[in-house]
Amino acid sequence: MLFLYSRSLYPARLEYDVAMKKFTDREIHIIGVPLDLGASRRGTDVGPSALRIAGLDSQLSRLGYSVTHEDDIPAPAMETRTAADIKVRFKQEILEVCTQLAKEVKRHLQEGAFPLVLGGDHSIAMGTFAGTAGFCRERDAYSGLIWFDAHGDMNVPGVSPSGNIHGMPLAHLLGKGDDDLKNILDFSPKVRPKNVALIGIRDIDAGERKIIRDSGIHAFTMREIDEHGMAAVARRAMEIVNDGTAGFHISFDVDGCDPTVIPGSGTLVPGGVSFREAHLLLEYCADNGGLLSMEVVELNPFLDDGNISAERALQLILSAMGKSIL
Repeated sequence: MLFLYSRSLYPARLEYDVAMKKFTDREIHIIGVPLDLGASRRGTDVGPSALRIAGLDSQLSRLGYSVTHEDDIPAPAMETRTAADIKVRFKQEILEVCTQLAKEVKRHLQEGAFPLVLGGDHSIAMGTFAGTAGFCRERDAYSGLIWFDAHGDMNVPGVSPSGNIHGMPLAHLLGKGDDDLKNILDFSPKVRPKNVALIGIRDIDAGERKIIRDSGIHAFTMREIDEHGMAAVARRAMEIVNDGTAGFHISFDVDGCDPTVIPGSGTLVPGGVSFREAHLLLEYCADNGGLLSMEVVELNPFLDDGNISAERALQLILSAMGKSIL
């Protein structure tokens, strides 16, 4: 099945004018979410600034995009809060940020823009994808989801060994876990398991492993990437996320890449995706034409070497947005 690839599986896109335009005809709205409450290590709250310093706006403009709007979703600092529940740390604060983010993403899509979200830790994906899924739901449509990560992010409260919510967002988008977190924008689940491609995993918690196996999602471990190559995995992922959907979202955790590629993250796991493999996956996403929204998370400039991780993450974003070698 891994090598099957049929463009006949691609559905008709959403029937609204902007969705039929070329990518570069769409305005990009950049949303920074300086949140690090979902993780144990501080620093991902500065991730959006690192990407901006690397020249994100100007590089997107050189591709032909119009970056017409930038804003940030306010997020409290860890030092100003106390975790009320050690099983789901800083739940209320994260819920508030994600709810506001979901509304912003949905609004930008309604206006015909492309939401590009800069994190922050991976807990923000509960908000980003809720907005994309909510936009599709209003049109009686579904969205697919590419989840690029070294980790499964399928823990739930009580199973998670740390209680850190950045290890739980995918489970909540699939309708598992805490009632409040899974019901952002008042619906759950946000995505059908058959439309989820989890790519790059190599570090899974013991209790999480069964959740992933039982979930029905498509998980591509590093072994599968090693055995079949990223091109085959990317082709299969395109089938998965486009099967009966109006398009798809990319949730890109920089720790999916090998630490030699992107050292600036707090959750590094050796043996990850190479720089060219990551580019190839995102080039396939751009070629497909169904990309609705994207987020980049877990970039930690305090653990970086001269902002090289932000500069490389920027180049990966540009590949997703259509930059090609020729």
